[in-house]
This record gives sequence, structure tokens and C-alpha cells, in this order.
Amino acid sequence: MSEVSQLEFLEEEWLEEPQGLLEECQLEYPKLLGVTLVVAIAFLVSVSHALQGSALEEARLHRENLVKKYLKKLKKEDGAIKLVGGRGDFEGNVEIFHDGKWGSVCDDEWDSTEAEVVCRQLGFPGHIKATHSGFFGKAKRKFWMDNLFCGGKETELANCHFDGWGHSDCEASESAGVICKNDDEGGVSTTPKPIPEKIKPKKVQLMKDLEVRLAGGRIPNEGRVEVRFAGSGTAWGTICADGWSLLEGNVVCRQLGLGYANDAIQTDYFGGSNRSEILLSGTECYGNETSLGNCLHHEVGWHSSCSERGTHVAAVTCVDVMADLVFDHVEMEQSLHLEDRLMYLLQCAMEENCVASQAYEIQRDNPNWHLETRRLMKFTARVLNTGTADFRPHIPKHLWEWHLCHMHYHSMEVFATFDIYNGQGVKVAEGHKASFCLEDNQCLPGTEPKYACANYGDQGISVNCADIYRHNIDCQWVDISELDFGLYTLRVAINPEFKVPEMSYDNNAAICSLLYTETYARAYDCKITRP
Repeated sequence: MSEVSQLEFLEEEWLEEPQGLLEECQLEYPKLLGVTLVVAIAFLVSVSHALQGSALEEARLHRENLVKKYLKKLKKEDGAIKLVGGRGDFEGNVEIFHDGKWGSVCDDEWDSTEAEVVCRQLGFPGHIKATHSGFFGKAKRKFWMDNLFCGGKETELANCHFDGWGHSDCEASESAGVICKNDDEGGVSTTPKPIPEKIKPKKVQLMKDLEVRLAGGRIPNEGRVEVRFAGSGTAWGTICADGWSLLEGNVVCRQLGLGYANDAIQTDYFGGSNRSEILLSGTECYGNETSLGNCLHHEVGWHSSCSERGTHVAAVTCVDVMADLVFDHVEMEQSLHLEDRLMYLLQCAMEENCVASQAYEIQRDNPNWHLETRRLMKFTARVLNTGTADFRPHIPKHLWEWHLCHMHYHSMEVFATFDIYNGQGVKVAEGHKASFCLEDNQCLPGTEPKYACANYGDQGISVNCADIYRHNIDCQWVDISELDFGLYTLRVAINPEFKVPEMSYDNNAAICSLLYTETYARAYDCKITRP
């Protein structure tokens, strides 16, 4: 909005709430400062004094319309969204307005479907990427939404299913974001205009090695990550923590010979807030690189940008023993089968969003919805810990949620995902198991189980033990009621968001061919891969 337009808008709103308007000016129009703001306010004061009697009374009669227009201008209607921390209004972490306050969105279950809904609501032609792990900086507000599940056709993010306003166990580093298509040609107007291609940061791979060290820690295997070009003899620089995750942390610990990353931290706890020498920004690793120099980076050099310069410093803690989960695809192939179930029997599952979005439309529109049936593809998910340390949930025990339907506490919101793709690579169905309880259901000879869900027991998966979600457990399925018969790809991923540390994530998923017919379904030719 130009300064002239801002002044016209301010003049109109001054008649109603001058004090409130001044407060909003500070938040919404930070560029309207100094002389411009003084002149604007002086002008508005004179207008306010001039408009007395009938003119002022007439303005008051239109208060309701003006307030509505005001809220719309400032995007302050309930359910409104905005993107923050990006280079323009087409990218950033997602914030949503509810109950008079802006709040953040957690990246649990966040993927391209939700990103498409966000970009559509903001008026963009589509999305380029869904971002995770505070890619555009840590969340600065309370989390309003967690475990979002959108069908893809929603016009607003608030119409999607989620855990409920304010119900979240997420940390500030788990902010969800998007990068939308910024195309003016299709009649889509954006502000500001698209950033010229020449200044858009691209992913680059360094052509030289990086020296890495940890600094500021209490012990040698923890601290902020500092880097410099090998053999340069120059000063050490920090790494901006935008998007910093366990994938990057594992590479750092591996390069230093310190084992595995137990935590990848976005903080200045280990110092660095008084240092301006940021050498890398937007670091993105696959996780199995031997050196940080082999990863991709948005910016390299002493002028690298950062969403929270000085306080958003990449840090790690390393350990020499670590869990390592492997999915048993053979068990899945042998147990996979179809079941048609009445929606009346799915009411508990529907409370946890375990069915497709079409089921909720049937429940809303059809008075006899409980007599309708859903086709479920069910299978057993067996996960074995082959590492050297126990696998433990990253959520503290006092934050676990009690689920009345299942009569036990759930310690992980997203432990596994089940997705079905068509021949073009488009996701056509997905499982929506909202939460998980982890325990030692089966152990190898010589190993005693020690984790159990019952009676608020400790949860986890011991070394050489397996957690088993059998096919007859609620929500252990994919709702394929709307799926056409044919050949598809089934993808099952364990710890898919890399939020719990492991030795490697290269064996956390299985990709299988899936044949779906009128009478049966069969998974075959499964291959172990990464999520």
C-alpha cells in the first residue's frame, strides 16, 4: 500500500478509534514513520475537530461498516492468515488469526496439501514448497493449530481438521511455512512485486571443504556450530539456524567424529548472539553427507542473511550411541487386507481424523450417515529398533495426551505416515493416525521389555525390541473408499519428520507397488528407503 493510500485509509479510520488506530499504525505500517507520520496525524486531528455535529454523528452511524472494512484491511477477521519472515508476501511461516490474536501453525503433518490451501486462501495460483522446522525463523507466537489435515479443496485453512485451537505440543522451532507461486501473469496481484530472479537466493553447493568446530559448550560434544573455509586461515563464522534440523546436526557430528546428533538447536544458549559473522544461511543436508561442505546452502559468505540475526544460531549436542528404527515391510505385505466398516463403528476414529475428508462431508450432509460404509485398507506396522540406544519420544511425559477412545496416553503425534500415490506421483489417499503409543511388544531372545503404555507407563522402543501396531487396532488403516481400482504406490514412513534422533533415516520407510481390485488389495516389490 502506498503512503498516499495509507493516509486515505488512516483518515477514514481516525473518526472512529484514534487511539487504537495509532497502536495499529505501529504494528501494520512500520514504514510510516518520522515526518510522514507527524504530518498525517496533524492532518487527521484537524479533520477530527472540523467534523462536528451532524457530520460526526453520520460517521458514527457507519461505525459497523467502517470497523468491518478496517478489520478486512488489516486481515483481522477470524481465520485470516498471513506469511511472516520471508522475502515477500508470497513466502514465510504461516500465522492464523483467532480469538483476536495471531498465532503460529505447527509443522506436524504439514505437507503440500496444506500448503496449497494456504496459497489459495492468500490469492496465489499455487504452492512451490511446504517448509518445516522454522525454515523462516522460530515461531514468535502461541501455536493455534497442530496436526492439520486438509482434503485439498478447502478455501480456508481454518476449514481443515486439526487438534483444536491452541492444543499443541510443538516447540518454537517447529513452525510451518510455505513458498507460494508468485505469478502476476494470471491476473494475480501481489505486494511486493516478485523479487527479481537475480537476487533470489538459490541452493548452492560449496566447491571447497569447510572446517567445523563446536564452541561455547560445557563439554566437547556440544555447542554452537562454527565454520570456515578449509585452509583459509580466516575468522570462524556461525550458521543461521533457519531450518536447522537433526539432518544437518548428524552431518556435523559425523564430520567431527562425535557420533550422532541428539539435538539440533536453534538458539544462542551456547553464545553467538554478540557475533555478526554469519557465514552460512539456509543450510540443507540430506543427512548422510560426510562433510557440511557437501550440503546445500541458500547463502554463503559474511553477508548471509538470517531471520533473527544474532539470536538464531545453529547448535548441536552429539552422543556416541543412538537408536535406529527399521520398518518390517514383510509383515505389512502379509497382513494387508480390505475391510468395509459402517461409519457408526468409526465414530471414535473420526474424532481423531482417521478417515478421508469425504467421510466428514457425508456425516454433515446425510442424516443417515451412520449407515454408510467406508472401505479400509488395513495392515500391521512392526518397527524394530536395531540401534545402540533406546528410541524415546521427544515430547516430555507431562505433555502426553490421554485418549479416551484408546484408553492410554499417546507420546508422539506423528510416528508413522501411510500414503498412496497414483502413476503421476500425486497423493490420492493417506492414513491419518493422529497419535501413537510406543512400547516393547516383541523383543529378541535375551532382551527384556521395559516400555509399556498401560497405567501411564514409560514409552519407547528398547534396543532389539519392536513396537507393533496390529491391523485390528483402531486407525491402523488407509481409508480408500473413493479410490479407483488400479495400480498405485504405497509409501509407509516411520519418524517421517525427523524430529526424533536416529543413527540414520535411510531405512525408515518402505515403498511398495500396490494393486487394488474390487475384491482385494496386495502390496509387493517393497523397497526400504528414507521418508
